Amino acid sequence: MADPMQGGKRFAFLLVDKFPMFSLTAAIDVCRSANRLLGQDFYSWTTVSPDGEAVAASNGLPLKVDYAIADLPPADILFACVALNLDFPGKSKVLAALRAWGRRGGALGALSVGSHLLAEAGQLDGYRCTIHWENRAGFMERFPEIDCTGNVFEIDRKRYTCAGGTTSIDLMLEIVRSDFGTNLANGVANQFQHERIRSAGDRQRVGPERDLTGKSEKLRRIVELMADHLDEPRSAVQLAKAAGLSVRQVERLFLRHLGVTPGRYYMRLRLERARELLRQTNMPILDVAIATGFTSHSYFAQSYRLQFGRPPSEERRTTY
Repeated sequence: MADPMQGGKRFAFLLVDKFPMFSLTAAIDVCRSANRLLGQDFYSWTTVSPDGEAVAASNGLPLKVDYAIADLPPADILFACVALNLDFPGKSKVLAALRAWGRRGGALGALSVGSHLLAEAGQLDGYRCTIHWENRAGFMERFPEIDCTGNVFEIDRKRYTCAGGTTSIDLMLEIVRSDFGTNLANGVANQFQHERIRSAGDRQRVGPERDLTGKSEKLRRIVELMADHLDEPRSAVQLAKAAGLSVRQVERLFLRHLGVTPGRYYMRLRLERARELLRQTNMPILDVAIATGFTSHSYFAQSYRLQFGRPPSEERRTTY
């Protein structure tokens, strides 16, 4: 653990226009609160943009930055905090800077969609990572060789990634815990009324329900299995066997907790993934159908229309 009387840690946050303000402030405020409880400024932070000019967050608030990416001084971790639209002025300059940072052995991190930028720079090759659940489908299609777990955060050697939002708190609390122990991490969490510090093993949302906490553990296991096998759907017998239940017991479990049959729930998961792929990628519609377990284009289109009220082709025309 870190010695509070020695050194300190400096974090840099790379920001581009329309970056998510909450993800940034959640991360920084963990550091601020830790310093307050420590009674000294062990953690420090700085902000950078592609050209050193001010940027605006997605909520419209402007923010001055300290440096241009090319002039960034040494930092312990450089975090990318970027917008949903990854085509921004100066992007080639930023990718070059990230590659150079990685070649020098520097640690890199990402909040929310920032993982996509690190992957484009080749800085997640051979590393485990995560990204916001809404962007995971597109990420996995674009970078199939990268292990994107879908957990709330991942720390793999010198790569620190999280899904953004409140998971920025969990990631930074894990860094604090690693530096100073559980007591300080819990103390910081209490400052934010953060009821439970999630671990890297906690998964993000995996289905239409935002939270299955408090529901049957076997139900959660089945839903996670479904979410992990959308391209080749598991049969009712396989799902039941994985949970140590009978098919009938699984049906009762879903009806009691979710008010829907397992088959209908599974179909909803697959169609939600299809919608994400249609919105996030330029994959042909037939490829989207195959990637979500449909062998018939017509059946996919029919199912999609029943679920969302419009055909897949209209989703694509609306999105792009």
